[in-house]
Amino acid sequence: MRLAVIIGSTRSGRFGPTVAHWLAQQAAKQFEVDLLDLKAADLPTTLPDTDDETPAQVAVLAPRLAAADAFAVVTPEINCSFPASLKTALDWYYEEWHAKPVAIISYGRESGGCYATAQLRQVFTELQAVTIRNTVSLPCYWEQFTADGGWPKPAAGYEAQAKLMLDQLVWWAEALQDARTRRPYKH
Repeated sequence: MRLAVIIGSTRSGRFGPTVAHWLAQQAAKQFEVDLLDLKAADLPTTLPDTDDETPAQVAVLAPRLAAADAFAVVTPEINCSFPASLKTALDWYYEEWHAKPVAIISYGRESGGCYATAQLRQVFTELQAVTIRNTVSLPCYWEQFTADGGWPKPAAGYEAQAKLMLDQLVWWAEALQDARTRRPYKH
């Protein structure tokens, strides 16, 4: 099974890569992982008319998304929502998301990104993807660094949350892959 881990933030000084690399290590026990950094993808922020040619950056990322059996989206919460860079990435693609499961890993202040997660669930429903119930929420994530700068502290309990989420993601990825194989998804 192939998992695309998407780093949703493109800000300077962002925490997303730290979380994404940690999650990729956890997921590598169950998935072949493709780490997609939206900052490196550099997708255009303006969507074209339907007759316009697809920009090169969009065309490069499309096959990687299409090849994924599941997605794990790592997102900060900014002003009670997810970042514009992530919304842009979601809007550039459509069929690549269809009938595939999505896990959400959010981080932020005291809410841990729960508002961003709720909004992403709505958007992924419109994209005909399935968000799984369990998430990994990282409230006040900056408090979970060890004295030597490692993240997360072993006592944070994030590994157990990630294992449960990834176990559910595997189940959904296998079930939806079987369904897509038996009967192609129609939208």
